[in-house]
Amino acid sequence: MNKKAVILAVLFLVGLFVVVMSIKKEERPEMRPAPEGGIAVGRPASNFLVQDLEGRTYSLSALSGSVVFINFWASWCQPCKEEMPSLQALYNRFKGDPRFRLVTILYRDDYEKARALMKTGNFEFPVLLDPGGKSAAAYGVTGVPETYIVDKKGILREKVIGPADWNSPQAIAVVATPLQE
Repeated sequence: MNKKAVILAVLFLVGLFVVVMSIKKEERPEMRPAPEGGIAVGRPASNFLVQDLEGRTYSLSALSGSVVFINFWASWCQPCKEEMPSLQALYNRFKGDPRFRLVTILYRDDYEKARALMKTGNFEFPVLLDPGGKSAAAYGVTGVPETYIVDKKGILREKVIGPADWNSPQAIAVVATPLQE
């Protein structure tokens, strides 16, 4: 290979590299890094302000002294739909215990669609609204479902990204352990 061919080959490779590096990859929302303000296990959980349909505001600080199970979900999310029967079972198991609060927060969704899904599935757990997505941002939610379990002192004990079987013995133990403390 002569000198001219080598130089042309190198220039071609450099040009190809520049073109490839300049192509912007399309990011899917669930693949973006968690925003600043997300919380970590073992650290104090972020306070949240969410509303019910009547406009009453609920906050984590008002639930102090309870184990709070926070689940972000949406009616358009298939894994969320698959998780819902086990959420209902968990809610049924602990709803009589004043030390336990299950809070589900609608994420980037239309309440009417979520309400229809709740009715169709005979789900009774509370669904709260997150106006402006501030609570989701405070928790660093990157997609749904995401679940956070906060102990009685306001410390995040568990963070589960993706669906889970909340009616399994392991999941029940995750909830029951901080209730006994």
